[in-house]
Amino acid sequence: MKSLKSLTASVTIALLGVSYACNEKSIDLQPLSVTEAAYFKEEIDFERSILAVYAKLTDFYYFNANNPIHGVWQLPGDDITTTGTEAFEIFGTLQPANGKLNYYYKTSYQLINRANTSLQKIAEVGPGVYKTANLKNYHQGEALFLRGLMYFNLANFFGTAPLITERIQSTEQITQPNSKEGDLLDQAIKDFTEAAGLLPPKWEDANRGRATANSANGMLGKALVFRATIKNQAADYTAAIAAFNKITGASLVPDFGQNFDVATENNAESLFEFQATQPGFDNVWLSNDFNNDVGSTSAYWGWYENHYSLFGAAPYLATKKLQAAFDPKDPRYKLTMDSTRAVKKYVLKDQKTQSGVGSLNNARILRYADVLLLKAEAVLQSGGSTAEAVGLINQVRSRARKMVANGTVPADYATSETDKNRIFNWIMNERFLELAGEEGHRWFDLRRWHIGGKINLTGFNFSSDRNDVSISVPKNLYYPIPNNEIDLNPNIRQNAGY
Repeated sequence: MKSLKSLTASVTIALLGVSYACNEKSIDLQPLSVTEAAYFKEEIDFERSILAVYAKLTDFYYFNANNPIHGVWQLPGDDITTTGTEAFEIFGTLQPANGKLNYYYKTSYQLINRANTSLQKIAEVGPGVYKTANLKNYHQGEALFLRGLMYFNLANFFGTAPLITERIQSTEQITQPNSKEGDLLDQAIKDFTEAAGLLPPKWEDANRGRATANSANGMLGKALVFRATIKNQAADYTAAIAAFNKITGASLVPDFGQNFDVATENNAESLFEFQATQPGFDNVWLSNDFNNDVGSTSAYWGWYENHYSLFGAAPYLATKKLQAAFDPKDPRYKLTMDSTRAVKKYVLKDQKTQSGVGSLNNARILRYADVLLLKAEAVLQSGGSTAEAVGLINQVRSRARKMVANGTVPADYATSETDKNRIFNWIMNERFLELAGEEGHRWFDLRRWHIGGKINLTGFNFSSDRNDVSISVPKNLYYPIPNNEIDLNPNIRQNAGY
């Protein structure tokens, strides 16, 4: 039996422990890092929150530790092909378990949640926190623009993925069901509309590349043209023209190649770009969301130049169909591909970071040339002047031929032409040539034109390079919802056919 002395000592020690544990001072410890409760107290905190939304764009464009996902948007159309068997090109092998598809989907919703968090905090901010005039509105506009960009892309790739417009803060919010057909595109239009009224016409040089009113009006008009095509709504074409007309100060640069050169980024033609920058040490094997000088903030164009970093994977080439569509005298031809059909856009010269893999060259997400051709389509389809529509196409063709002294190719189309079907074919062809191999423009165009009854993708000639493309319509008009989402969310239904 323990002695009374030892028993008393044990009780005393126990009581001391209880007393110490109940002392508020002993448990009121400072967190090891900044918590949300201590954040969003100063203007700089909101600035950092918005920059974190932009930072997520890196995940779409960087090398991603030898697992880049560019094929998701660059391969489904008829402008780019491979010598390999990428599921995004041949369609038939595309399955919900595809890792790149899951990564694209996941990254899109991570960016959306960051945007929603910023929007919530901006709405809750008290008076006096923002010191810089209009910056609160600018921040709100940036978050809306970036969220709208994600929903525009998700609408085109997945169709009925979840629509989330509030910050996720409970387990119930995690398992949201599919949106209704058209809801994602409607939300993108709503976001771009609101953003256009909040964003500045331009930023000072130190912040060049951030979203502007031109960015929002350009994407708003684009989204409206897409909805008009799909739903055959003349009012949306008219609204798109109004949005495009609000773009100020933009113009086509004299040289088509300046749109793909690191030395001429964020030029007068560019309405929005992914800002590929040079951190102190560009480590393309690490992601970089917040910590500069840790991971990668570069872009990756190794697919086009058959870079050693492909480690044997098939490079991306221009299709024979695209090559045949170009007049050899069109100056854009040699700036788009060489005689072997190697793509030259973004890789016209060595523009690597110190890693030797990452590129400093920005991805041009929205160009004014795209806007002009979309406006031509909207004018034509809304019953406007055919001469005006042709004139807009000719602006793009004129810029191309003026790159050569006394150039004659491509010649202007006749503004006296009144056959709408012929003019529409001109628009389709010009978008094929001008925007080839860029931001997935071709696939988005093909699918909306099919849905709108302008073309038929059943039996469509995607590429004379291969005979294993097996698109199934309407199944392959959308990608499958990734397995990870299906497994974790009982309220999600898979897209038809998968």
